[in-house]
Amino acid sequence: MIRVLLVDDQPLIRSGFRALLDAEDDLEVVAEAADGAAGLELARRHLPDVALVDVRMPVLDGIELTRRIAADPALAAVHVVVLTNYGLDPYVVDALRAGAAGFLVKDVQPEDFLHAVRVAARGDALLAPSITRRLIDRFLADPPGPATGLDALTHREREAVALVARGLSNDEIAHRMVISPLTAKTHVNRAMTKLHARDRAQLVVLAYESGLVVRRGR
Repeated sequence: MIRVLLVDDQPLIRSGFRALLDAEDDLEVVAEAADGAAGLELARRHLPDVALVDVRMPVLDGIELTRRIAADPALAAVHVVVLTNYGLDPYVVDALRAGAAGFLVKDVQPEDFLHAVRVAARGDALLAPSITRRLIDRFLADPPGPATGLDALTHREREAVALVARGLSNDEIAHRMVISPLTAKTHVNRAMTKLHARDRAQLVVLAYESGLVVRRGR
């Protein structure tokens, strides 16, 4: 059973997501909160597999909530998925930097929403959709910093990280690198360990900020 925490200040949004989740045999909403402070308390109390977090909320916004969850060792198994009304919301990049596993637009199709929750629960980032690649490409505009830690990666691991940053899945990385999906997953996991990345979303941020991958148009 995948346990889900809903954190959104709009009751209608929460009730709609709850109805979708509770209708599935493998998904369960364990708690709801209308602001980030209450969401953090409930995350600590229930230890959900996935926290669906709105970006803009009173008391404590979604970015700070994400940052506090990611910084708490007791919540290491909680995968934060940020909810936004806009596909190219600049706040989403801040959320990825804070430790979010990915994001969803609130008008997502029900089947895509349910799939995304299951993907997040497995520990995979929601980075494959082209809208995410456009968001990162548009808003991650800070000058690349020093490639700290990247020198610890093998050539193949660096290649895998670059492909993760382009939004490719393990199967797509395997096809591009002409290796098995299992080997692709191993390269990605080893890179995450060496770079102390919480998940694939963090790899994307590191890849852009280090200059391993460069924004188009720069």
